[in-house]
Amino acid sequence: MSLASWFRWNEPPNRISQRNPTEMVVETLMMELSWQIKQAEKQQRERENEYRKIKTGVDYGWLVSYPKHSYDISPGERLQLEDMCTKIHPSYCGPVILRFRQVVAEYEPEAQEVSRLFRSVLQEAAEKIKEEEEAKKLAKQWNTRNRTSLSLTTFKSRSRISPFISDIKTISEDVERGTQPNRRVWSMPEFRNTK
Repeated sequence: MSLASWFRWNEPPNRISQRNPTEMVVETLMMELSWQIKQAEKQQRERENEYRKIKTGVDYGWLVSYPKHSYDISPGERLQLEDMCTKIHPSYCGPVILRFRQVVAEYEPEAQEVSRLFRSVLQEAAEKIKEEEEAKKLAKQWNTRNRTSLSLTTFKSRSRISPFISDIKTISEDVERGTQPNRRVWSMPEFRNTK
């Protein structure tokens, strides 16, 4: 036994965080796809067994042995899906998986149709990401322009709000004089036009 093997505890452990986030997204999404394909196959077999049981009246399901995983997507389609997964930002990975599960539960597809549904969910997410990036870009452009609004500038130049002008009547003045107050709302400031 070599001396280096004794001191392996000194080496820094390989951390998952050292991996590229894009690779982790691709791996996670593709694992979800393969799991959903397996689930679709399982449901398909269960439906076939139920159909046979209803048709024949006898359950021979215990005699049948199914392969663990019979359907697989083609290598070309897998590469296309992996390429689409690279366009998904890591923060969207969870919502994409949830949306995919929702679509699969809604449609209950055959195993062959699962990859098509996965593709549509990825396209939907990529379009949403693109729209949000464009909205951020527009917001950034808007914020870098002049921050004063044209409508506010014209409003300020036409009228002035003067809450402390001396000729504004108050309730206390009316009480002191013993007169009835006007119908004017006293909490509002007086607007005057400047000419």
